[in-house]
Amino acid sequence: MPQPRGYVFGPVASRRYGKSLGVDLVRMKTCTFSCVFCQLGPTPPEGHVAERTGDPPMPEILASLRSWMAAHDAPDFITAGGSGEPTLHRDFGDVFRYVRGETGCSSLLLSNGSLFDRPEVRAEAALADVVKVSLGAWDGESFGRLVRPAPGVAPFEKILEGYRAFRESFAGRLDCEVFLVPGINDSEDACRRIAGKIETFSPDTVSLNTAVRPGAEDWLRPVPKDRLDALRGIFGPRAAEAGAEPQGGSVPGAVEPTPQAVAELVSRHPVSVRALAAATGLSERDVLALAGEAGAVITATGGERFVAMRGRDGIRG
Repeated sequence: MPQPRGYVFGPVASRRYGKSLGVDLVRMKTCTFSCVFCQLGPTPPEGHVAERTGDPPMPEILASLRSWMAAHDAPDFITAGGSGEPTLHRDFGDVFRYVRGETGCSSLLLSNGSLFDRPEVRAEAALADVVKVSLGAWDGESFGRLVRPAPGVAPFEKILEGYRAFRESFAGRLDCEVFLVPGINDSEDACRRIAGKIETFSPDTVSLNTAVRPGAEDWLRPVPKDRLDALRGIFGPRAAEAGAEPQGGSVPGAVEPTPQAVAELVSRHPVSVRALAAATGLSERDVLALAGEAGAVITATGGERFVAMRGRDGIRG
């Protein structure tokens, strides 16, 4: 079956950042967390790490990005994110240097924030135009239940100290995502506690999110929309609901109708069947056939079918 081999994927129609071209900076799947809600499934033991490396080689990543940019229209954002935590790459700031020096695009870092206690990570992150970090916990116990950090990840309060230090030095836009999971952090009391922690580092925006795609655990369910609406006020005027899967889930015409192209995209960003049909120009029936050729699986959440390159035991490839 086709296996992902490149570093650039999309562009996808982001719910928050428009036409976003992804740049994957880690091997599948390598992450400091194994979040219960991760759309890419559980983090395998060999990839559940906090040690930063220079793998994959940054020259290869940048060559792949330059090649894509030379052949396509510019996206709204070039985004460091993908199949794990991008700040695990010790040279991740080079992507933002390239974007600033050689393109007219904006740059975006999608990070879980787990390494922001480290000054060198904060310095590289500050090269991005927009940085999105996450906070769905209020203490060490809730942090552990929600994200299941790898050995070597700093304690919860140390990460918060890193957020505050970053906010003091960062001149760009800082966004914070709060991922709400029923039974863990969706009570009013939990949200008030989380909102109090967020207030200490003053992000520009706060987005409430929940499971609109299949997550790492079978028991995961979304917080209903009316519940999200009721909780949003706790987070103040900067808060907004992240929203449902966008109608365009992927940019129309952005994905070649080939098994390899589908594998490249959905291995990092599961996409609804209807969105993938729009992105490839195929019928939904033909998309299902193409997904099968790509070795993808079809999962469902909230009545929506999604194409993903993973099964119950996590990422394929």
